[in-house]
Amino acid sequence: MSTTAHLWADAPAQLLPARELMAFTLASHIILVPLGVALPFITLVMHYRGLRTSDPVALLLARRWSAVMAVQFAIGIVTGTVLSFEFGLLWPGMMGRWGDVFGLGFGIEAWAFFLEAILIAIYLYGWRRLKPKTHFWLGVPMPIAALMGAFGIIAANSWMNTPQGFTLDANGRPVNVSVQQAIFTPMFGPQYWHFVVAMFLTAGYVVAGVYAVGWLRGRRDRYHRLGFTVPFTLATILTPVQFFLGDNIARQVFIKQPIKFAAAELVWKTDTHVPEYLFGRLQEDGSIKGGIKIPQLDSILAGFSPDTKVTGLSSVPASDRPTATQATIAHWAFDIMATIGSVLILLALWYAWCWWRHRDLPKSRWFFRCAAVAGAASIATVECGWIMTEVGRQPWIVYQNMRVSEAVTGTPASSLWMMFGLVVVIYVLIFGAFLGVLLKMRTRWRLADAGSARVLSDSPETDTPYGPRPETAAGAPGTRRDPGSEL
Repeated sequence: MSTTAHLWADAPAQLLPARELMAFTLASHIILVPLGVALPFITLVMHYRGLRTSDPVALLLARRWSAVMAVQFAIGIVTGTVLSFEFGLLWPGMMGRWGDVFGLGFGIEAWAFFLEAILIAIYLYGWRRLKPKTHFWLGVPMPIAALMGAFGIIAANSWMNTPQGFTLDANGRPVNVSVQQAIFTPMFGPQYWHFVVAMFLTAGYVVAGVYAVGWLRGRRDRYHRLGFTVPFTLATILTPVQFFLGDNIARQVFIKQPIKFAAAELVWKTDTHVPEYLFGRLQEDGSIKGGIKIPQLDSILAGFSPDTKVTGLSSVPASDRPTATQATIAHWAFDIMATIGSVLILLALWYAWCWWRHRDLPKSRWFFRCAAVAGAASIATVECGWIMTEVGRQPWIVYQNMRVSEAVTGTPASSLWMMFGLVVVIYVLIFGAFLGVLLKMRTRWRLADAGSARVLSDSPETDTPYGPRPETAAGAPGTRRDPGSEL
């Protein structure tokens, strides 16, 4: 029997369904996170542009994006709440022992979450009801609250990767807790800024991708041009920044979590002049099957010299490191993330070159085809980043202090599998409803833009977000409000 088989044989039966359920809900929730963190800021940028230049198109885009922001936030409430319950239900061993140490991060995230909900409600209510500048400034705290929520989550996750701020008593229980040290761990800074920039970059590409599709379909009006240019420019500026932040966090992992780095790079034996493998699969005996081998590059990337010593997976017992399969998963996630990031840099350079030379968008349809898929590609990199972070840390749920198998619930595996199936069905319905609402909003906006007779003359989509209503078809002032007028 292989080493991996031995490890799984010793694991509790409920470990696999618990991990699969947590992985599914986290992977689903993280699709919404970029818009939740960054869309408030992107909306305010467009809102500010509209006010500064008295541009009704920019204001219309800002109001429509605020509607999408509200719908996305509502869906995020559901998926985020499920995740918060799962920490206690699936991993009671971790929360019971370590909750007093790192739980403040979750508290900060919850407080920021409710604050953001209130701010979004005020912002939506403010269209037409508040003075333009007052309305804008009341929206400014929204991205701050979003960043605060990200602060809490990354503080908790970075502590799981590099735990500190406590000592252990004779029974192995944490005592003498330092909240400040528990929040600001060695990995907090690299993780936080890498995560935040990833969210803004991804949201920029996602939003711009919608208008890139419209551009490809012949909608070359100012509405689509502005809707594409503002978020894509933001993403273009942040793409090279993210490249350096990604390089920095990889180097921090090399220093502070050497076994995770070894898993991500498929390094089996501690050595210098270590080659870099692009993709490939780690075997149980430490050999690598497939992939592209680049001599000495891994040592050079880790320490800027081929003489840099890289710690290998075999330097620790099998029970203290990821399995060959887990290492391969982490490695592929890391390589996919790096590959997509490199392609996005080329796309950003293409855009920057055309804007610098011609002060205009690229003319090539291939550019807009690439821009249309950049959002989905960015979401894939976010997913891969979390896979690398979580799978590469195995078998530890709290690095070098508690194994995942020690934290898992005692609920029977059969019940967890049933729960998993139920959650999948519910999430399919939730995301289906989310997509349906977005498509209905899009249809309504298109009809309004086309002046369709099916859209009431006093619809909020046929006039500017500020100022008096236009007159109705009967000639009387349009004082009646549509139930969804503020969206």
